[in-house]
Parts: sequence; C-alpha cells; structure tokens
Amino acid sequence: MELHMHSHHWERRLPDWPAAAVSGFLAGAVLMVLELLWSTLITGASPWETSHMVAAIVMGPDAMQSGVFSLSVVAVALATHYVLGIVFALILAAVIAPFHLDSSIGMLLLTGVVFGALLYLFDFYAMVRFFSWFTDMRGWTTFAAHLVFGVVAALAYWKLEGRTLKS
Repeated sequence: MELHMHSHHWERRLPDWPAAAVSGFLAGAVLMVLELLWSTLITGASPWETSHMVAAIVMGPDAMQSGVFSLSVVAVALATHYVLGIVFALILAAVIAPFHLDSSIGMLLLTGVVFGALLYLFDFYAMVRFFSWFTDMRGWTTFAAHLVFGVVAALAYWKLEGRTLKS
C-alpha cells in the first residue's frame, strides 16, 4: 500500500460537492450509531442522553433536563448531527481534492484518520467552551468513533466521486 507522498501538491481541483455531502450523511449515521451503542453498552447510560446533548446545541441546555425519549429532541438531534456531518465532510473533500489525497487508498485512509483525530480535538477541546456538557464525552470511545467518521467519510467520498485509486 503506497502513500504516493510525492504527488500531493496543491492543484486547482474542485471537490465533488454532492459526493461530499452524501459521504458526510453516511459517516454521520455511522458515528451516531457507534456513539449510541458505545454509550449504552460500555457506560450503561440511556441511549437518549447523547441525543439530548446534541439537541442542546440548537435547543439550549434545557434540552438535557431529561434523558428519556422525546420525538422532538431526537428529531433536532438527528438534524443537527447530520448537518454537522455534512459540513465536516465538505471540509474534508475541500482538503482531499486539491491535494490529490485520493491518489492511493493508503493516503486516503491516512487522511481520514488524521481528519477524524483533528475533528475530535476540535469538538471536544475547542467547542466545549461553548457547549460544556460535551466535556464528559471525552475518551477513547468517542475518539475512536471520530476516527471511524473520518475514514468512512473519506472512503465514501472516494467511492461516490468515482475517481480511480492507484493501489
């Protein structure tokens, strides 16, 4: 598996925006499922607590007063999560395309892992200044889920954009 490091110079190449948006939606869904499974299976928390935390980004901290199922809270959480996933995948595609980081599967996977790690740091060490309730979610499971998000977003983008990778 070659990384093709020598071929990664900037070139004016626009991303495939629709492919990036769909890849963000898909990667966001995978991340959401992982977060729900891990929070429920590993911590024994209610599967709806994470939904309340995500919904609180839009609805305010009062959305976290209860950890029980609420259709409106889950709907807002889903919309918020998917919008964020799409925005982050658009950013990822804006990095992949002009630097030809999709020239090999190894480079694509590395880009996804690095992006996922940076996204985790941004979400849980920068954005917690505004949304402090996410501080408690810091940890290896959330970090791993963000790595998975980056890899899934990168692979889905490559698959959907239809470019040929060199192996």
